[in-house]
Amino acid sequence: MNIAQALRQAAAGGIERLDAQLLMLHALRRPAGGRAWLLAHDDESLAPHVARAFEALCARRAAGEPVAYLVGRKEFFGLDLLVDERVLVPRPETETLVEWSLEVLAGRSAPLVIDLGTGSGAIALAIADRRRDAIMEAVDASADALSVASQNAARLNLPLRFKHGRWLAGCDGPYDLIVSNPPYVAEGDEHLRALQHEPRQALVAGADGLDDLRAIVQQALRCLAPGGWLLLEHGWDQAAAVRGLLEAAGFADVSSRRDLAGIERCSGGRLERG
Repeated sequence: MNIAQALRQAAAGGIERLDAQLLMLHALRRPAGGRAWLLAHDDESLAPHVARAFEALCARRAAGEPVAYLVGRKEFFGLDLLVDERVLVPRPETETLVEWSLEVLAGRSAPLVIDLGTGSGAIALAIADRRRDAIMEAVDASADALSVASQNAARLNLPLRFKHGRWLAGCDGPYDLIVSNPPYVAEGDEHLRALQHEPRQALVAGADGLDDLRAIVQQALRCLAPGGWLLLEHGWDQAAAVRGLLEAAGFADVSSRRDLAGIERCSGGRLERG
């Protein structure tokens, strides 16, 4: 069997073309950016052990396991991150949160920033990469997640201050920016079936999905510097509710940002008082 035949077989089994190409490159132990190489060499025969490895990866993908877990990495905001089942897979829509963070930090020298529920470290590392003067803290309640994030920080040579804890407990600030992509899926949500391979504790937040967002909004009041920002990612239908939480807590300039799909994906506000 050659590469082209194996990829056609994967497509017949319901594997998307890009996914199959990434799995093939992983089985061949070639860089993830080598899709052009695959096209130029698709008539090359596969060694039996490579064909078996590719078939096994496709079977796992067909069962719903994320490609990022199968290949052990995911690109986010131009950074190559290690990921596994201990952390959520970084999503492209979360880049909207990073872009907004960089905007509110513009003009601030050596800002103090904290990323709550850092997971793989994706948000914290993306901000630290673009703002080398930032003092960047990263918090997670999962020691396993912090292990993954610390590996990514070391690989990328980006200094982060890691803290093991839940949200802002034990964090003082005052922060110029608090940013978070917390759990926001409601218990019993039908979409959880498609996320069964990812850590549930990083996904579910109470009956309406807002429990952790409520906690962060309230805790942020004592930890933000005057004029500091709180930026939050949330579910596709939660923007109005999160804006309401921010306004009720007294935040100013409350607004939401849309991702590339046009969905209100993030909401935030600025603390006026000290």
